[in-house]
Amino acid sequence: MKNNFDKIEELFGILEALRPLTPEQQEKVDKKFRLEFNYNSNHLEGNTLTYGETELLLIFDDTKGNHTLREYEEMKAHDVAYQLIEEWAKDKEVPLSEHHIKNLNKIILVRPYWKDALTSDGQNTRRQIKVGNYKEYPNSVRLANGEMFHYTSPTNTPIEMQELIEWYRSEESVLHPITLAAMLHYKFVRIHPFDDGNGRISRLLVNYVLLKNNYPPIVIKSDDKNNYLKALHLADIGEYDSFIDYIAEQAAWSLSICIKAGRGESIDEKDDLDKEIILLKRQLQGENILNIPVSKKAISEALTKNIIPLCDTAENKLLEVREFFFRDTRNISFTFNKGNGLTYREHNWDNISEQWNYNRKDDEKVMLLQINYNYELSGFKKSLQANSFWVGFEINFNEFNYIIRAKNSQNIELIVPYGKKIVEEEILKLIKPVIIDVINAIKNYL
Repeated sequence: MKNNFDKIEELFGILEALRPLTPEQQEKVDKKFRLEFNYNSNHLEGNTLTYGETELLLIFDDTKGNHTLREYEEMKAHDVAYQLIEEWAKDKEVPLSEHHIKNLNKIILVRPYWKDALTSDGQNTRRQIKVGNYKEYPNSVRLANGEMFHYTSPTNTPIEMQELIEWYRSEESVLHPITLAAMLHYKFVRIHPFDDGNGRISRLLVNYVLLKNNYPPIVIKSDDKNNYLKALHLADIGEYDSFIDYIAEQAAWSLSICIKAGRGESIDEKDDLDKEIILLKRQLQGENILNIPVSKKAISEALTKNIIPLCDTAENKLLEVREFFFRDTRNISFTFNKGNGLTYREHNWDNISEQWNYNRKDDEKVMLLQINYNYELSGFKKSLQANSFWVGFEINFNEFNYIIRAKNSQNIELIVPYGKKIVEEEILKLIKPVIIDVINAIKNYL
């Protein structure tokens, strides 16, 4: 461990010589540590937001992805807690207290909720998680080998937390900041004072100690979880140097990042590119992936599952006012790519798939290119003028998707991959502007 501390002292000295960093350099490292720490510390506890989604949420206050509301809330709350320890660290006069730690728990857990848990004898149960208060029930865990690991009992937790704070204050000016931070982390986790959030708080406390001593924050990477837990388990059997050494390794990485920034070098890393590739891959694997090419079957399914129901829904909306008109007319035209274009007209959707197939059964290469749908109300009984009102959609079939375009003032369109079922919200997004246009046009004649 001595070699690691020699390296830490060397790196810290280099950074001190480069300080103060320029505002631009400081902004870069602050952003990097903020994103890395929030993403990794939450990811270690099962949060599923990607690195890119974390950046979108924290920097741009926007969301993307299919995650629970609680995951978004806890990521935002963790960021608030991180910024709070930065503020605490700047105030050298105010000592760390139990109140500080309880406040962190209250912040990161947001609000009370129910969670699966284990009883002291390993039985499954559910328990309400209360925020900002020490645990009322044992929070034992089952290890990978099946053994139960017991943290401090609820009865002894307040006593041991008080002793932890007293220990910290007595050692604050004695121990090396790396050792102090590592041992505070370990002692806190060994007590496990809260029903939830203990891991995140322990890592926040590490960075509170480091920031207070002018070290940059550390980031325990989620993909290094096994080594992190192994170092903690070694501390459980009295090998504290292993965990202190692990924290020192992370501190060396953070110091190196700051030194690069101070020298005007790029602080992007190889794994930053890997993160971008992983994020792109996940985005490409989303719901709208184009994996079904155009075919007789694909278009037939698009007709029966999406296109016909969409047009019927729009038509049914106007049927509400059909009684105020003398006539209603449905016109549907189909355009194929056979020769110089074959157009087939039909006024009903009935058996349309069979009729379409009949017209192309002699040539499998014939493919439907476009559908034009119009539904018209004419002969308005409330006006002496000859007028009509209509809704319409144009559907164009492409190689891997089809486009439904509303014929209205806004020309709203929806691109649909073959095989995808259009949800109700998407149908309303297309239909509503079309119907509103008709309603407004009718009102002009009243």
